[in-house]
Amino acid sequence: MADEPLVLGIETSCDETGVGVVRGTTLLADAIASSVDEHARFGGVVPEVASRAHLEAMVPTIDRALKEAGVSAKDLDGIAVTAGPGLAGALLVGVSAAKAYAYALGKPLYGVNHLASHICVDQLEHGALPEPTMALLVSGGHSSLLLSTDITSDVRPMGATIDDAAGEAFDKIARVLNLGFPGGPVIDRYAKEGDPAAIAFPRGLTGPRDPAYDFSFSGLKTAVARWIEAKRAAGEDVPVRDVAASFQEAVVDVLTRKAVRACRDEGVDHLMIGGGVAANSRLRVLAQERCEAAGIRLRVPRPKLCTDNGAMVAALGAEMVARGRSASDWDLSADSSLPVTDPHVPGSAVGHAYDHGHAHDHVHEVSKENLYS
Repeated sequence: MADEPLVLGIETSCDETGVGVVRGTTLLADAIASSVDEHARFGGVVPEVASRAHLEAMVPTIDRALKEAGVSAKDLDGIAVTAGPGLAGALLVGVSAAKAYAYALGKPLYGVNHLASHICVDQLEHGALPEPTMALLVSGGHSSLLLSTDITSDVRPMGATIDDAAGEAFDKIARVLNLGFPGGPVIDRYAKEGDPAAIAFPRGLTGPRDPAYDFSFSGLKTAVARWIEAKRAAGEDVPVRDVAASFQEAVVDVLTRKAVRACRDEGVDHLMIGGGVAANSRLRVLAQERCEAAGIRLRVPRPKLCTDNGAMVAALGAEMVARGRSASDWDLSADSSLPVTDPHVPGSAVGHAYDHGHAHDHVHEVSKENLYS
């Protein structure tokens, strides 16, 4: 275990300041500072508020992660950071912090992709990812089907949302039902006491001529909102629990149906589900049922690892180091629309193998070239 790369990961793509420490595929620390309460009164994440919260939380969260892991910063073999996609201002805070720590410590820097990190985090719970692996990533900003044959270099998009992401739809329906923010956990809680078959809400993009792997939840969101408005206009009580259960069922039905179809079509026998919505209890149950029926092995990390966290970034960073992927240059910047086909942002330097003795010299040679030439 001591020979495996020790990597610190920083995640600031949205409203969570996440710092994780990983040795190989073993999680040593996962520290998070959330600003969700500061956004609740606005009904959604405010980018400027998130950025300022990251600035305040960064150093204390890094210190807490290192202490929890029982390691010193000088013992690290690399520092990984989410370079995108995400909120531009929030990403910049994380990237700037990672560059400062990496340069000061003389450690290689790895700018990695947020979505690829959500896939790689499963290694911390279930061991090395099979190659290939189909991944269903569902969160407030993304609903994607991805095929990964090498998490460090080859991630292929199969399908994505064409409008609202699944998590975004949960937030909007929770707002219509006056349940607060964030919507995912509260909808899940109310749905457990409701009837998922009570209301026949539509399933978007499931017709024979629709894209096989793309998602659309805007129509579902509108249908649910209009159903609620009609009830209120008629002076009738809205059955909140039945609405929550029926809406949730419509979402997870589409997600799992398309994911299993993609696995069958591509001949892939492993499905990984990640992202914040992967914490949804009904999604986990239905995915398990459908995967078992199709002979597909389902991998879903525990809920804490599904939401945004630094552990997932550290996991992908450790994989980059272990496979000898090239470190990022010092001019690494945030890319709010970084495509998932770029699992990491490599530098111009020749890729180097994991090596305790040469990491410091390599970093400072590159840094002098970029900063002082």
